[in-house]
Amino acid sequence: MEKAPGGTSVGVDDPYAHVDRCDWITDDGKCRWAVEHGHHDPDFADARSAEDFQCPVVAGGDDHDPSVSSTGEQAGRWDWGDCPHFRRRERDRACTRCGLEERRMAHTDERPLLEEHHLSYREGGGDDLNHEITIYLCRWCHAKVHQSWARIDDDANPDPEAVAEREGRRTRERSELGFESAAERYRDDE
Repeated sequence: MEKAPGGTSVGVDDPYAHVDRCDWITDDGKCRWAVEHGHHDPDFADARSAEDFQCPVVAGGDDHDPSVSSTGEQAGRWDWGDCPHFRRRERDRACTRCGLEERRMAHTDERPLLEEHHLSYREGGGDDLNHEITIYLCRWCHAKVHQSWARIDDDANPDPEAVAEREGRRTRERSELGFESAAERYRDDE
């Protein structure tokens, strides 16, 4: 299983198995990194430009092509790990392991329910950073993954403490949304 720099478990054997697409891919399979940041790696940008900025991992296709997958994308000639500029950061604000949804309270210092969890740290134990692959885990699942045998793809339910914390936030949120007229508010002062 992959390990964090401190030696704790990351909760996966293959971080790329938890990737559906790169953050830089457009809906039509083009590489946005090559267009927007190509000056940082001109050789990569030139190669993408020669192929009309088509991503070599996800080749564009059409509805009539039988090699197109159910997601509307077809496999390219590279894997995610082959791309030097691959990045995947989770956008869903729910725990990947147990499904607990985030409830953020505005204007408070309360600790968030979800924490960013890095699946990929260093390639081959070297000092160079590997690709950035991050997901969200609730605080409780995050602790279980790093401090025990728990895996990210376990079939898990939210921890009872996590549910209680989320419901407490939801209750406070609803009470803040309630309306009380000035007449009702000041009637109690008489």
